[in-house]
Amino acid sequence: MNYKDLDDAMLVRACLDGQAAAWRAVVARYQRFVYAIAMRCGLDESAAGDVFQTVFERLHASLPQLLQPERLQAWIGTTAKREALHMRQRARREVTFDSEEGSGIDAIESDDPLPEAQLQELQQLSLLRGALERLDARCRELLTAVFLDPEEQPSYEAIAKKLGLPIGSLGPTRSRCLQKLRQLMQQM
Repeated sequence: MNYKDLDDAMLVRACLDGQAAAWRAVVARYQRFVYAIAMRCGLDESAAGDVFQTVFERLHASLPQLLQPERLQAWIGTTAKREALHMRQRARREVTFDSEEGSGIDAIESDDPLPEAQLQELQQLSLLRGALERLDARCRELLTAVFLDPEEQPSYEAIAKKLGLPIGSLGPTRSRCLQKLRQLMQQM
């Protein structure tokens, strides 16, 4: 069974049935999401790793009590945000004797909590990544080449050559792939 193609509710059920591969799929699907939230809260990589571990420990313990398994992403996002902010508060209370600039409490960029708009953006990006992973290889390569290479900004001619497609079919193929991506995102 390919667990990465399952929606969140089905993955939660598989986890509750004791299927270890389903748990690995949940972690793989949301690990970047959790790290991104922690980093946007101003934590360093080590602290973000602690947030990651805590979030997934809590998720594992809370799976049987999840009332809306289809809202797994929201549960993970909220838990990650709360844990990251809690960790930031703990860091403020710790006294540091290091006089170097940029260390200790001074390393925290902002006292503002992670705005809800940023959290929603991270959730959308996570959904987009998940949907892209579920697309067939041809569509994934095409959409990645067209939209996710901003430094290169390849021409349609270069993309068509790279993918072995006639240049005239690139636009219609892109439209079909975007429609598939929209449908996958709505299912998630």
